[in-house]
Amino acid sequence: MINVYLDDVRPCPRGFVVARSAEECLLLLSVSDVDLLSLDFELGMGEPNGLAVVRGIIVSGKFPKEIYVHSSSQMGRAQMVQELRAADPKGVIIHDGPMPSSVLEAIAAGEQRNA
Repeated sequence: MINVYLDDVRPCPRGFVVARSAEECLLLLSVSDVDLLSLDFELGMGEPNGLAVVRGIIVSGKFPKEIYVHSSSQMGRAQMVQELRAADPKGVIIHDGPMPSSVLEAIAAGEQRNA
């Protein structure tokens, strides 16, 4: 099981696989079991954004166990969280905001988490 961090510019936290585009993120989600997914909204001018990833996840029905929406775009973050929560995926934890340092530290240390 992997952790995926979608962001076109921020450095990838230790213990995560980075996806720099919506396409790359959706590919990782399609071929891997994902424990924790952290999503950005803005992914570059003219590029599909994080909402495209959210919609792709919903259509596929293949959800990670836990999702954080770390985007600094308030509008984008709100749209992503709203659509994820409206899909009401069973057993998936959805967070409106970035991962707390305790989560980042546990993953970096390789600790098993119970979401």
